[in-house]
Amino acid sequence: MDNKELQLIVEKISLKSFQKPFLHKAFFNNRLKTTGGRYSLTDHHIEINPKHFEHFGYDELEKIIKHELCHYHLHLEGRGYMHKDREFRELLKKVGGSRHCQTLPGARRTSNVLHVYECTACRLTYKRKRRFDTSKYVCGKCKGKLVKAKSFS
Repeated sequence: MDNKELQLIVEKISLKSFQKPFLHKAFFNNRLKTTGGRYSLTDHHIEINPKHFEHFGYDELEKIIKHELCHYHLHLEGRGYMHKDREFRELLKKVGGSRHCQTLPGARRTSNVLHVYECTACRLTYKRKRRFDTSKYVCGKCKGKLVKAKSFS
């Protein structure tokens, strides 16, 4: 499937499910890694992760498109278009879009913890992404001395 076919599918789904036209661009974006699609608030374009279509097929693609079209139509109407808004959740449920897309195989991220510090007094451990100078900080629980316990690469 190419961008022209995707554009036609998005326009068709918009008319069928929302009874409103989609007047902007829809295209595949290979750089999307952690999401199935993205709606741009500034230019109103919809970007779709092609890997979701390749792995899960047309049904998943349709649900992602409906999700992004909910953002699109609600935003243009000046209504609640964010995930937390009731209007968004209700419209998504009504049209049958997915709240969350499926996880791609091999896309699971490993833990971001690289440094582990331990209090010498109470043995409380602190997991951090960044290193810090243990001479400048103390344990938040008992004010004990912190030492580096582990380091991951």
